[in-house]
Amino acid sequence: MELLEIQPRELKFTFELKKQSSCSIHVVNKSDQYLAFKVKTTSPKRYCVRPNTGVIKPKAECDITVTMQAQRVAPPNMQCKDKFLIQSTVVPYGTTEADIRSDMFAKDSGKYQEEKKLRVVLSGPAHSPVLLPLNGLLKQDPCPEIFSQEEQLLSGVENTPPAHAVPEDLEGFKTAKVTDKSRAAKDVESRPAKDVDELKLMKDIAKEKIGKDIEELNSKLNLLELNLSEAKLTITRLKEERSMATQERETLKHELAMLRKNSHMRRVQVGFPFLFVLMVAIIGIAVGYLMHS
Repeated sequence: MELLEIQPRELKFTFELKKQSSCSIHVVNKSDQYLAFKVKTTSPKRYCVRPNTGVIKPKAECDITVTMQAQRVAPPNMQCKDKFLIQSTVVPYGTTEADIRSDMFAKDSGKYQEEKKLRVVLSGPAHSPVLLPLNGLLKQDPCPEIFSQEEQLLSGVENTPPAHAVPEDLEGFKTAKVTDKSRAAKDVESRPAKDVDELKLMKDIAKEKIGKDIEELNSKLNLLELNLSEAKLTITRLKEERSMATQERETLKHELAMLRKNSHMRRVQVGFPFLFVLMVAIIGIAVGYLMHS
């Protein structure tokens, strides 16, 4: 199903040196959904597009103005190889122009997209003089003079062009023929130029896609580096906690050994020593014996 109807399919500019020229593109949303569009060109420095992105509501219309900047040099044979590409895709209901992102038009986004190409056609102004190639240069074609028979009779001399002018005219026509042949040869050689323009447009689109992929990869790499740094911090913290736990365990072991040693010493010191008791007994026996005797 066709999403956008675009008119016209050719951008026609009235070309004049050092003057801007504008044309309009009429876009119609033929679907029942919101559509986002984006305009691209093979010569972005030569044209100004307003708006170059936007959102069109269902069954709504939009006008895009394309302005060609003032040019100092006319293209050969008024042939322009510039092209435009209008991309469109379905977006959620209520999407605004501020919500448009470049990744919406990526081919790997999985969304259905529509692309339409427009070529540029140049035409001269209606009042411009006729230009003919003479001796390889552009020269204005002079208006031929018309002499009546009455003037010829009054002067008595026929108003014919001088004899030396004929070779110049012939030389000009010969040069014009040679120039036409060379231009024809150039046209034959430049037939693949259209394919080159299409390849250039595809190359630009591929470059933009590659740039987006690189940006996504960079963002993913940054996220991975952030997660890696957080993991390193967590590992360091766990190592510190493990070291502290080991120290605490060693401290507890030492304290437990000291407690066990102190308790054993207390057990040994409970009651009187055996030698002390024996000495007291001997002394008591001796005192008793002396008292009885």
